[in-house]
Amino acid sequence: MNRLGFGAMQITGKGVWGEPEDPEEAKAVLRRAVELGVNLIDTANSYGPEVSERLIAEALHPYPDDLVIATKGGFERTGPGQWHRNGRPDHLRSSCEASLTRLKLERIDVYQLHNVDPDVPLEESLGALIELKREGKVREIGVSNQNADQLAASRELTSVVSLQNRYEISDRDSEELIDSCERDGLAFIPWHPLGSGASGSDSVLARVATDVGGSPFQVAIAWLLARSPAMLPIPGTSSVAHLEENVAAAELELTDDQVAELTG
Repeated sequence: MNRLGFGAMQITGKGVWGEPEDPEEAKAVLRRAVELGVNLIDTANSYGPEVSERLIAEALHPYPDDLVIATKGGFERTGPGQWHRNGRPDHLRSSCEASLTRLKLERIDVYQLHNVDPDVPLEESLGALIELKREGKVREIGVSNQNADQLAASRELTSVVSLQNRYEISDRDSEELIDSCERDGLAFIPWHPLGSGASGSDSVLARVATDVGGSPFQVAIAWLLARSPAMLPIPGTSSVAHLEENVAAAELELTDDQVAELTG
C-alpha cells in the first residue's frame, strides 16, 4: 500500500450526515484519488450513515485490483454530529453484511471495530469480527479508538493489522501506541490528521511551510509520514483541488531539523 490513503468521511453531508451538497464532486474526488495512486480508502457504515460507502461503490466499482477498502462498524447515528456506540455482536454482523452489499464486495479487506462499547465485553464485539473473518466476509481485522490496554486485549483475542486513533501535530495522546505499532508491524492510521495545528500564520507549521514552499496542511502530513514508518495518514476532503494538495504532501521532504522543530 502507498503510505497516504484517503479518508472518506468528508464526502458526506454536514455533520457527517446525509448526502453531500455536490454528489458528483464527491465521486470525482474518489476517482481522482485513485488516479493519483491512492490505494487505501477508509470509510465506515456510520458516515452518512451509509452514504460514504454507497458513493465509493458508485464512483469506483469495479475496483482496481490493488485498491484496499477499509470500513468500520460500531456506531449508530440519530442525527448530524450524533454518534452512539453499539458493539453488540448482532449489530456488528448486520453492519458488516450491509457494508458488503453497499460496497459491492464479497469480502472486506480490512474491517475495523470503530470503538469499544463500555456496555459490551470486548471479546464479544471482536468475536463477531472473528466469526466474519472465519466465514470469509472479512480479510483482516483492525481496531479504532483504543488505548494501550484495549489494544493489547484485542491482540490477545485475534490478529490485528491496524490501529486507527486520533493523532496530529497538536494532539499526540497516542504517541506510545505509534511506537508499539511500529515495533509489532501494525499500521497506525491517524484520523483527523490535519487537526487545528495547521491553521495560523504564526504557527511553526506555517514557518516551515514557507521554508519548503508548501502549505501548512502539506507540512502537517509530511510530519506525520516522518514520524514513523508505521504511519498511514488518511486525510479526507470533499474537494478535488484539496485532494491534490494533500497527495502532493507525500513528496515533501523535511529536514531532520524541521522535523525536530515541528515535534517540539
